Amino acid sequence: MQFEYKTQGTCSQRIFFDIEEGKVTNVRFIGGCNGNLKGIASLVEGMDIETVIARLEGTTCGLKATSCPDQLAKALKAAKDHV
Repeated sequence: MQFEYKTQGTCSQRIFFDIEEGKVTNVRFIGGCNGNLKGIASLVEGMDIETVIARLEGTTCGLKATSCPDQLAKALKAAKDHV
């Protein structure tokens, strides 16, 4: 199932991803630090949704209360109620 999430408080504006059989796939960030976000997308590919949330939730960026990884965790939490 394919999802789109509008981020808040980060340089990235949107996150697109799929959830297949409880696994995170095809993560793509729009905006933000291109190389870092491609790396995050690659690292979480095929991981269990709960594992990704547990590892990324609460990550901050500088003085911001959130980050792109934290926003991915929020997106996954929102999406898991719809799979």
